[in-house]
Amino acid sequence: MHFRPLHDRVLVRRIEAEEKTAGGIIIPDTAKEKPMEGEVVAVGPGARDDAGKLVELAVKAGDRILFGRWSGTEVRIDGEDLLIMKESDILGIIEVTAELKKAA
Repeated sequence: MHFRPLHDRVLVRRIEAEEKTAGGIIIPDTAKEKPMEGEVVAVGPGARDDAGKLVELAVKAGDRILFGRWSGTEVRIDGEDLLIMKESDILGIIEVTAELKKAA
């Protein structure tokens, strides 16, 4: 199945947080918080401004984003848990610099 969000909505896949702390302590599932980082899977065409003109979204499929802890609506599509949220719920896009790519 292919899913395309409407208007200024975005479909997001959560990126799971590390299961260990920097000191090597393993975090149990019950103590983990839901990650606030995700990957954009699909975007809607955009919202309309007051003049009726279509305003495209600033994010695109494949972008890594940060969003608020309680943002979005959880949905299950093709057996995968995803989030649908408005673009305004997105706090920012995570951009990987060339220096960080070399280190990884």
